[in-house]
Amino acid sequence: MSAPVLSVRDLVVEFATSRGVAHAVNSVSFDLEPGERLGLVGESGSGKTTTALALMRLIRPPGRIVGGSVVIDGVDVIAAATAALRRLRGARIALVPQGAMNALNPVLTIATQFEDLFAAHGQPCTRARIAELLASVGLDPGVADRHPHELSGGMKQRVCIALAVALRPAVIVADEPTSALDVIVQKQVLRTLARVQRELGAAVVMVGHDMGLMAQFAHRVGVMYAGRLVELGDVRRIFADPRHPYTRMLIDSLPGFGQRGVFKGIPGVAPSLLAPPPGCPFHPRCPRAGAVCSAELPPPLDLPDGRIVRCHFAQEAADAA
Repeated sequence: MSAPVLSVRDLVVEFATSRGVAHAVNSVSFDLEPGERLGLVGESGSGKTTTALALMRLIRPPGRIVGGSVVIDGVDVIAAATAALRRLRGARIALVPQGAMNALNPVLTIATQFEDLFAAHGQPCTRARIAELLASVGLDPGVADRHPHELSGGMKQRVCIALAVALRPAVIVADEPTSALDVIVQKQVLRTLARVQRELGAAVVMVGHDMGLMAQFAHRVGVMYAGRLVELGDVRRIFADPRHPYTRMLIDSLPGFGQRGVFKGIPGVAPSLLAPPPGCPFHPRCPRAGAVCSAELPPPLDLPDGRIVRCHFAQEAADAA
């Protein structure tokens, strides 16, 4: 196995509020191999977007990264000086944002935004290079002379992908890149991202709510709940045999063709990050919670198939299998 291109260890992110400290990301750890696609899924407030932004040290006050490391090319992003961080962003780790219209400068042409990116890294930028990058995401070179408001949602998202891969980064962080698009355009954008990623040999961390999209795109899936990774492993194994009750309920909530009009949700609500319940944070909603679940936080368990699961009953399920 090759060395990881990105190594995250015990990442902790907190937000100071008038009511106390919210623990948005709590001891998250994972490695990312070159060319690998990792999906982070979970309900709103689970910590997946905060984790993704922390990988690039983009957390803004009142949030702060209070612990852990994010290492790429031997450099810890969390501890890096400002100059080193600027060299890493865009060149070694790049972001495809959730809202393309908010990410693109509305008063500059697309070409100017490419020129600004290259200039920030001291590299030349020609019209031919811009045309090549736009063509790589399926856009006409004429798009370079347009402003963001002149493009459709799918076109703007493709421009963001082209900007993200312009300097050939080793890691691409995609924060719900298809959330504002219709299902047809979603599929087109994901295909574009996957194709460009393969051509670069880059790794991808993609944040999303849609387990169905993750099943089609990701090689591995990390399921987040209350700021923690509760299950991490190969996407096929997780969908075939989820070991954490929350993972199973997320998969069961996907609409199917068998019973039209019947939707199966997850009862209850996500816990407060200001005052999470004792023990396993999922136990108030878990159908198989026992006494130990409300008393002790389950440690991460390494399963024989390579998965990591935080559940008191994961070993029991593994033994039964």
